[in-house]
Amino acid sequence: MPPNLTGYYRFVSQENMENYLRALDINVVLRKLVCLLQPDKEIIHTGDHMVIRTITSLRDYVMDFDLGVQFEENLEPVDGRKCQTTVSWEGDQLVCEQLGEKRNRGWRHWLEGDRLHLRMTVEDEVCVQVFQKVK
Repeated sequence: MPPNLTGYYRFVSQENMENYLRALDINVVLRKLVCLLQPDKEIIHTGDHMVIRTITSLRDYVMDFDLGVQFEENLEPVDGRKCQTTVSWEGDQLVCEQLGEKRNRGWRHWLEGDRLHLRMTVEDEVCVQVFQKVK
């Protein structure tokens, strides 16, 4: 049975955000700004329904979805695109596939103890973030 990810997680670290954002065609000024942010995550996981909030001082981003059901995700606040998104479990990892203009776009969440890991991919770039569970 997959883990329940419900909780509030504080930012700990990230690797390769600059190159990840460049692969999304984010302009240099916004890339520099985003690389300075230290986002928190809030996850509400109820059965096959999830809400994932990414919280920053710049803006929040909310994903509200049912597991295994494709939906149109509006990523215009992030990079000006929309894509067809499906989130499902692969073992103990929550896996998101985002089909659209960019190849190999998506992410994975998994827990290691009380740390939430996030691996984001687009094209050939990979960005990894780590968060500490606080409640």
